[in-house]
Order: sequence, then structure tokens, then C-alpha cells
Amino acid sequence: MSKRFYAVAALLAASILLPDIAHASCSSLWYERNQIYKEAGYCFKTSRAIRAFGNSGCSYDDINDVPLSARQRAVVRDIAAQERRMGCGN
Repeated sequence: MSKRFYAVAALLAASILLPDIAHASCSSLWYERNQIYKEAGYCFKTSRAIRAFGNSGCSYDDINDVPLSARQRAVVRDIAAQERRMGCGN
């Protein structure tokens, strides 16, 4: 299948989460976004994230190196956009 098909499919899958995102608090948005990175092996740098998730088993120091699927990237992008709209101070 074409790259365009997969891109559209990822966006549709991510959009299913939008109603939940639209009603979430800044804290829960932060947690959900970082949970995705934790599950993918990101090594957190902030004390808040380290307290919440720890760095046990982490593999990636650079957030751009974290291997996320297109769907995960779309969800992270949507969450970050909602955080900006809400004025969340990550």
C-alpha cells in the first residue's frame, strides 16, 4: 500500500483519541504523552519525568531517536498541540 494510505490511516487512528484529549487536564496530557515515550525506551531528563516514570530500561537519550510508529507520533503530536492550545506549561 502507498505511504499516503498509511499516513491517512495513522491520522484517522489518532483522531479517535481526540475527544478524550479535548477533555483532559494538562497533567493527564503530559502523563499520556510521556507514557508513550517511556514505553518506547526514552531516557528522561527532567526531574518530574524521572520521578513519574524512572529511567530503568531506557535506551534513547535523544527524543528524535525514539522508535515510534506513525500512529504513536500522530498521537504525541495531537497531545502536544492540545497542550499548547490549553497553555500547559510543560
